[in-house]
Amino acid sequence: MPLLVMKFGGTSVADLARIRNAAGKVMAEVEGGHDVILIVSAMAGKTNELVRWVSDISPFYDAREYDAVVSSGENVTAGLMALTLQEMGVPARSWQGWQVPIVTTGQHGAARFIEIPREAVDRKFAEGMKVAVVAGFQGVTREGRITTLGRGGSDTTAVAFAAAFGAVRCDIYTDVDGVYTTDPRISGKARKLDRIAYEEMLELASLGAKVLQTRSVELAMRYKVPVRVLSSFTPGGSSGGTIVCDEEDIVESRVVAGIAHSREEAKMTLQGVPDRPGIAAGIFGPLAEAGVNVDMIVQNISEGGLTDMTFSCPTDQVGRAERAVSEARARGEIAFAGLVADTGVAKVSVVGIGMRSHTGVAATMFRALAGEGINIKVITTSEIKVSVLIDRKYMELAVQALHDAFGLDKAA
Repeated sequence: MPLLVMKFGGTSVADLARIRNAAGKVMAEVEGGHDVILIVSAMAGKTNELVRWVSDISPFYDAREYDAVVSSGENVTAGLMALTLQEMGVPARSWQGWQVPIVTTGQHGAARFIEIPREAVDRKFAEGMKVAVVAGFQGVTREGRITTLGRGGSDTTAVAFAAAFGAVRCDIYTDVDGVYTTDPRISGKARKLDRIAYEEMLELASLGAKVLQTRSVELAMRYKVPVRVLSSFTPGGSSGGTIVCDEEDIVESRVVAGIAHSREEAKMTLQGVPDRPGIAAGIFGPLAEAGVNVDMIVQNISEGGLTDMTFSCPTDQVGRAERAVSEARARGEIAFAGLVADTGVAKVSVVGIGMRSHTGVAATMFRALAGEGINIKVITTSEIKVSVLIDRKYMELAVQALHDAFGLDKAA
């Protein structure tokens, strides 16, 4: 039988009624001639509750025990889903990560896949199982310790299984009915895309779009796994939604596919930094060791042998960044006159593979922002994106203005 991977997120399995709804969609695919590997998340809110319990017991918890606790939410959903399918007459069984086994690295809380052997699951399919309900977000080290993949890891689990088992497609069921040109909560003109290229989706995901987890898109692009994003709450089968696919599978792509935004950004500037070889390594090495997720980096023109170094990071990492550079200065590794943190900024980006072969995207973007009186603080570009930092209070206005400027409300 052709194999389909399906994944249901936390809101899609939030209670027994929603689990039954999801099981109905799975049964329809089985009746349509598919064997199914079904990846499930914990019920909505459960992982946050488990994380809170761990933190309440010990702020400086053992990461191995943290993973043992927070991975349990997916185990509950997998068992309930398998029972529901069995009651519907569908041969199904649940699989925890260690039972497959999903072998990962030992980086607790952010583990990565090493291998997903097929033998055990394939054997059960051969014996008549139609649905393997697999707990997402988790794995096991070669030494037998439970691991987790980081928030949103069930998306990554689904794509990894689709790649390992050669699935015809990976369907990600969530609470939205596809990928939009921008956040529909900000712009009423946002339009659902029928298809989007892997690279575009990867950029949108990394820039703040919450539809798919970034690592899942990386895996899909690497192994050419077609991914369909669907709503769990839309009646009917697996038609519709948005297909995330290779660029060659899109007949005619727009210059700009979408507008992304990230609200919780901070701009940090080290002032009076000596302009000499090695200073960037001296700054960003300690930041990396402290786990600060640095994004945009700008170095000003040197004057009098001194320069300013500006970078952006998430607002919840500002304290960590300040401590890292201050400790590096105390050790004599770097020097700077002052550190200024602006926590009132947001990042807005335009993304599109068509930017490779079309000019004028940045100019259109800057004109649109200027027309609304929005000042740009930092600019970065890549082959298929242009990102700017602006005052956070203008973020929604900027998204709407750019969506209009690039005509994204109109079909290609």
